[in-house]
Amino acid sequence: MTYKHSKSLDITKDFILPCRKDELDSIKEFLPIENPDFDGSFSTHQLLYGTQGNRIYLIGLGEEKHNSQLEKTFQKLAFETQKYWNKNIQVYTENLTEDDIKKAVIGLKMAQYAIGEFKSKKEKTNKITVSFTSSKTIKNVLNEGKYTGETINRIKALVDSPPNIKTPEFLGKWAEKSAKDTDYKCSILKHKELKKQGFEAVLSVGKGSVNKPVVIITEYTPKKSKKIDIALVGKGITFDSGGLSIKPSTNLHYMKSDMGGAAVVLGVVELIAKLKLDINIVGIVCSAENAVDAESYRPGDVINSYSGKTIEIIDTDAEGRLVLADGLSYAVKNIEPEYLIDLATLTGSVVRTLGYEAAGMFTHNEEMAKTMSEIGYKVHERVWQLPMFEEYKSDLHSDIADLRNFSGKPLTGATNAAQFLESFTEEHKNWMHLDIAGVSFGSSPYAKMKSASGYGIQLITEFIKSKI
Repeated sequence: MTYKHSKSLDITKDFILPCRKDELDSIKEFLPIENPDFDGSFSTHQLLYGTQGNRIYLIGLGEEKHNSQLEKTFQKLAFETQKYWNKNIQVYTENLTEDDIKKAVIGLKMAQYAIGEFKSKKEKTNKITVSFTSSKTIKNVLNEGKYTGETINRIKALVDSPPNIKTPEFLGKWAEKSAKDTDYKCSILKHKELKKQGFEAVLSVGKGSVNKPVVIITEYTPKKSKKIDIALVGKGITFDSGGLSIKPSTNLHYMKSDMGGAAVVLGVVELIAKLKLDINIVGIVCSAENAVDAESYRPGDVINSYSGKTIEIIDTDAEGRLVLADGLSYAVKNIEPEYLIDLATLTGSVVRTLGYEAAGMFTHNEEMAKTMSEIGYKVHERVWQLPMFEEYKSDLHSDIADLRNFSGKPLTGATNAAQFLESFTEEHKNWMHLDIAGVSFGSSPYAKMKSASGYGIQLITEFIKSKI
């Protein structure tokens, strides 16, 4: 699907006409809307026919002037009707803002995501040109929407990929190709280098797998200043068996999605480079496979970390915080970013707390929290701040090491995990942890099984843009 700008609408050809509830009466004056149930409600659509037999897709945007889910409206329309489209279709956008138009492009692009990449017979897709009619110049808006939608689809494909293919090394090669194609820098630290530099926690998690861990460092630094504005750290567990604290078999096949945070980090750096934003950003992905083997790390072990702090292992299924600990320490010691954000599918606790509608947000920086929350509502990738009270820190106490990786208590699991990570930030004043376990992967109207959502790309990109 390609996108272009057109100054005028050809009403004799197929077109999509977005409308809000309060615009419906004026539209009825020149279009016969026969279905009494169509009232312009959000994410509904109605097929009409023009005087030349052309198709007119009336699409409801609801009552809000700024619909945070507008892209989902266009995604649903395209997913259900694009097989009937000709090679060309128009979208009338005169009544939409530039942000609305961008969301429409994102939605149309997201509808092109093909989840059946590994099927022997793939569905054929039509090559369609979409013309956005507007009297305004919207080329940059179309490009941003296209790049954003493409990136969302690319990280969804990563998260949905099977773990026998999506190894830590595979993630590294994905990042190297992305860097080459998009003009940013990528370095892959493999086993010998990880050992040399002291990524002991990453190495411990990956000990039980034949697929050795890697740390991926991506850098987009267009500014002359050497100062790094934002560092992102992502959990990249390509498959999580739980290790010796093995998980039950129910839904174990979905543990291929435990690198959702890494996918966001890789995708955001790629998108920032495509958009050529004037900001220096570094992405760090600590990737390992948490498997079971004679060499696996054990409950009761004491391991070292990049920071030099020792960690008592209580549960090998609390492995994500271990790889993130090394990534955060590396960022603080070597990069010294102004803002530091980590993302991870970290705990079931956050899902039990917030369900599937918001990510858990942890930070002591209230300005950061306010900005991220506002952006979350704007792009419908919501976050909700959870507490990090001092009293909870006692749950990390260990008699034989600097701290332990799991409290063993059934309460405050997401907060305990966040405070574990905080121990490796050297009290960075602009640090934030996002637990995206409930929003990165789940049920979808576009797949029969659980699949990737693409959560985080718009949220983090818009946060970065707010800091330019």
